[in-house]
Amino acid sequence: MTQSSKSQYDVDLFVIGAGSGGVRAARIAANYGARVMIAEEFRVGGTCVIRGCVPKKLLVYASRFSHEFEDAAGFGWTVPEASFSWPTLIANKDREIDRLEAAYVANLERSKVKIVRSRAVFEDRHTVLLSSGEKVTADNILIATGGWPHMGPPIPGIEHAISSNEALHLPELPKRIVVQGGGYIAVEFACIFAGMGSEVTLVYRGENILRGFDDDIREHLRNEMQTRGIKVLCGHTVTAIDKAGDEYLTHLSDGQRIAADKVMFAIGRRPNVMGLGIDNLGCKIHEHGGIEVDEYSRTAVPNIYAVGDVTNRVNLTPVAIREGHAFADTVYGGKPTRVDHADVPTAVFSEPELGVIGLTEAQAREQLDTVDVYKTTFRPMKATLSGRATRVFMKLLVDGDTGRVVGCHIAGPDAGELIQLIGIAVKMGATKADFDATMAVHPTMAEELVTMREKAASYSRRAAGRAAE
Repeated sequence: MTQSSKSQYDVDLFVIGAGSGGVRAARIAANYGARVMIAEEFRVGGTCVIRGCVPKKLLVYASRFSHEFEDAAGFGWTVPEASFSWPTLIANKDREIDRLEAAYVANLERSKVKIVRSRAVFEDRHTVLLSSGEKVTADNILIATGGWPHMGPPIPGIEHAISSNEALHLPELPKRIVVQGGGYIAVEFACIFAGMGSEVTLVYRGENILRGFDDDIREHLRNEMQTRGIKVLCGHTVTAIDKAGDEYLTHLSDGQRIAADKVMFAIGRRPNVMGLGIDNLGCKIHEHGGIEVDEYSRTAVPNIYAVGDVTNRVNLTPVAIREGHAFADTVYGGKPTRVDHADVPTAVFSEPELGVIGLTEAQAREQLDTVDVYKTTFRPMKATLSGRATRVFMKLLVDGDTGRVVGCHIAGPDAGELIQLIGIAVKMGATKADFDATMAVHPTMAEELVTMREKAASYSRRAAGRAAE
């Protein structure tokens, strides 16, 4: 950083958005000696901490206790009839979010990052305008404004629907709820509400939930959700919502009508780019709706960067954090750093939980000459005494030519924890032989990952090509 850049502008770096990616970028840049200011119009912590991963996971934990109470009887426990208080859960969740926000603020202040509680928009490539009317000039500007719930095309009564934002602050637990959507958020909230005793109907326009996931694990989760009492309606959409007294009447595309206390739309999130003032700066919007950036998160304007969900690359909190850190290393640390977006492990905190990394079977068959498929499904040991009708599903996809494990898909307890560790092996290029050579830990669910020997299927594009000739 040159002395002229320090004197020419008010700050060296201005960050718009204090979510996971923006906060990490601001802190690391400041630790390298940059003068940093960060603007946040809502609360420090962003989607993950305030209205996403963290509060949602707390609700996931709460929803699973009902199953634990039921399962306890098979192990000799007599549990008195349980009662649940939604307001208590929400109040306790809010206290934890307050604590985390305070920790984020303290970490920024410790790094000497100046926080402004304000909306910030571009006036030009080096100037932002705060909602207070103040203008701040910066050598570099980082956009980290994340995403925002998309409510879809306007339909009659759409104003009655809530998003995941409002779902975290409902004054009481709905007895009946219709959730439209089939991705992470829709599936997770359907399982949360069902676990707490709500009557849940999940409506999705596609042929099956979790588009983009492996077909086997999609089908497995759908069956498990239906076993737990969730009504899953695929190939349908909500076409209208009528308010009738204290309830809502949801109209579906096939003519069905479903009465509910709440209607939630979770059909995806869109990059939060509206109103930033980037239209006339030269920043480009990618065809997928995110801000277009290069491998170093630089936009088409050399001093403007973007990280996290606003770029719509891989929309996961750890990815945003990695991108923010890489930006600071590149621009202020003298260490040009690219983020590898391949083989990113992820979890869906449904019931049962999913953990996945790498290619789906369809992707593997499309990309590789030979694919070996290993999969197993079994009743978990805990269910033998609890009597719960549930099964674990595991699947490994292997490059038949190199033996490398290119995909792993798990549905079962703590699948998110498992996939983090499996992710290390997959990222390192572990082969099926490496898995096989690893001693099993018995009795565990995870031992199946290293004891699967029998192929469920094997596909060869070369053989198919020869047969066609």
